[in-house]
Amino acid sequence: MNRLAGTTSPYLLQHADNPVDWWPWSPEAFEEARRRDVPVLLSVGYSACHWCHVMAHESFEDEATAAVLNEHFVSVKVDREERPDVDAVYMEAVQAATGQGGWPMTVFLTPDAEPFYFGTYFPPEPRHGSPSFRQVLDGVRHAWEGRRGEVTEVAAKIARDLGEREIGLGDGERPGEQEQAQALLGLTREYDERYGGFGGAPKFPPSMALEFLLRHHARTGAEGALQMALDTAERMARGGIHDQLGGGFARYSVDREWVVPHFEKMLYDNALLCRVYAHLWRSTGSESARRVALDTADFMVRELGTEHGAFASALDADSADAEGRHVEGAYYVWTPAELREVLGERDAELAATYYGVTEEGTFEEGASVLQLPLTEAVFDAERIASVRERLLEARSRRPAPGRDDKVVAAWNGLAIAALAETGAYFDRPDLVEAAVRAADVLVRLHMDGAARLLRTSKDGRPGSNAGVLEDYADVAEGFLTLASVTGEGVWLEFAGFLLDHVLARFTGEGGALYDTASDAEQLIRRPQDPTDNATPSGWTAAAGALLSYAAQTGSEPHRTAAERALGVVKALGPKVPRFVGWGLAVAEAALDGPREVAVVGVEGDPLRELLHRTALLGTAPGAVVAVGEPVSVPEPGPDAGAAEVAEGPKTASRKRVDVREIELPLLADRLLVRGRAAAYVCRDFTCDAPTTDPARLADALGVRVDVNDGGIRST
Repeated sequence: MNRLAGTTSPYLLQHADNPVDWWPWSPEAFEEARRRDVPVLLSVGYSACHWCHVMAHESFEDEATAAVLNEHFVSVKVDREERPDVDAVYMEAVQAATGQGGWPMTVFLTPDAEPFYFGTYFPPEPRHGSPSFRQVLDGVRHAWEGRRGEVTEVAAKIARDLGEREIGLGDGERPGEQEQAQALLGLTREYDERYGGFGGAPKFPPSMALEFLLRHHARTGAEGALQMALDTAERMARGGIHDQLGGGFARYSVDREWVVPHFEKMLYDNALLCRVYAHLWRSTGSESARRVALDTADFMVRELGTEHGAFASALDADSADAEGRHVEGAYYVWTPAELREVLGERDAELAATYYGVTEEGTFEEGASVLQLPLTEAVFDAERIASVRERLLEARSRRPAPGRDDKVVAAWNGLAIAALAETGAYFDRPDLVEAAVRAADVLVRLHMDGAARLLRTSKDGRPGSNAGVLEDYADVAEGFLTLASVTGEGVWLEFAGFLLDHVLARFTGEGGALYDTASDAEQLIRRPQDPTDNATPSGWTAAAGALLSYAAQTGSEPHRTAAERALGVVKALGPKVPRFVGWGLAVAEAALDGPREVAVVGVEGDPLRELLHRTALLGTAPGAVVAVGEPVSVPEPGPDAGAAEVAEGPKTASRKRVDVREIELPLLADRLLVRGRAAAYVCRDFTCDAPTTDPARLADALGVRVDVNDGGIRST
């Protein structure tokens, strides 16, 4: 019986034709195990996972192995991207038992879903001290049949231990100057001064830590923080982890030097890195950062955009090579001979020098991953552009990696924020429009009438899995960014609905946050993790969105919830700063205010546009921006041309404004200044005198780039 064929998960669909009699995660699967009195094999992975494919080919497509599974187990297949809650609970058990984790994750459970044997990838024959998968199956089966009491006792104890784990809030206060400085010192100690990044191989893009470093520099002027961010970003941009032809980034580098990537390309990595590079340009004016931000944004739109307007989850690491073998990296790597075939002898020599392609190769079988190794050499820009275009066109004729077309709410929220900001910074309205289209899909397909989120959709069809905390938080972050960029208050309103769910359904005693809602499916443990992984944790992402929403609206409950949530960052930041980077970045915003900027003016007025762009380019950590029409448009007086007139209210009410009555609360009571567009810079809704001078606004917000470099000119 093919139970996976009707699912929306590309990963589950990859296994739909296996001889294994798979079940999706469901009460019925565990009832079947109870009826047959057999254990459950839980296999967790995702569609772009290389070793998941390997284990599938070696074991799950093998008829003999499938026969053992079908006779002695109920086999449950889970897409970790659709069910991050299931993945988190059992990964915690795997890591506790083995000291490590990874995918595919292989766990054996009782019919009560209690785990008793753990692992990740198991080979088809014994290898490097690891038993074969068939040996594992035989051992588990014999233990279940011959030592049932011992097995169930161990499983019950593991489940109890997991269920009793709770993460506290520390003292419930946000990090202060001392904790932020200690976190910076901790990152400095782990920093790889030679190659950038933190730690050794494998090396992952430290997106959230880089955001903290940029914000800390903006607030304190710490040059060391900026230098670590600059050097790491430059090393990644020049390395093989960055697709030098098509843009975008691979998941991680297998080496310390960023040369050879694990070739899968994930939406979340590219959304986070697009935003990092855009913010790096905003802080430094780096042309390299600008180029990388834009090519990453273009990659997301071009290669991950779906026909319905949202963004697909991933591109696979594997594809077919010239011999038809399905291997990792085949789409991306080049030999000198392949360069000559496409470019001819003369340009192939140039390309080999420029991209670091050698006869020995940097990858497998003499192939090289394209890099930009020569920082000092001077190349003919037009000739390099021609080489790149021809190589990209030739690559497009190769068998492409598979694409996971599943739309994940949280990751689309991250992409919306990145594309909206990148489009606004670089005068690319097409990118802002792409962000709006994706936001429309989330509202239309993922939100119900009560603003509850579904985790995924595919091919325009909503999935069945409830959204988790990171979905609510990251989508709210995307909507809040759209509100700042577009001035459309509806996005602020939608963000408010989502964050009200965070307060009501994801918040526990004292303000601690959980990854699943109080009314979600009850697992053996309610998952709860404040540490970053590949994306910001739901906990710290929620803190950031709550803080921004409070700054936009003046809501005390949202501000209080954000600051309580940051208590865990105060406890963890000085100890493990790499793993709470986003929380540290949010804490920088809280320490800075965050700043609240209201820009008022008549739509279409070039001065309003310039003030708005200036506000968006400010480096003040976590600043929020509102732009729109003034409350009234008074007749210009005789001094209307003055550069600066202090007029209008300096302080607005701290009382929360109902977003259903006024679209953007920051604009409430804001007036033009003698008929001219004006900007108000505030903290805690207490404002400086309004300004009509973009230069003064730039000084107030720490703008470090040419505000006019985007097609907008001051009048």
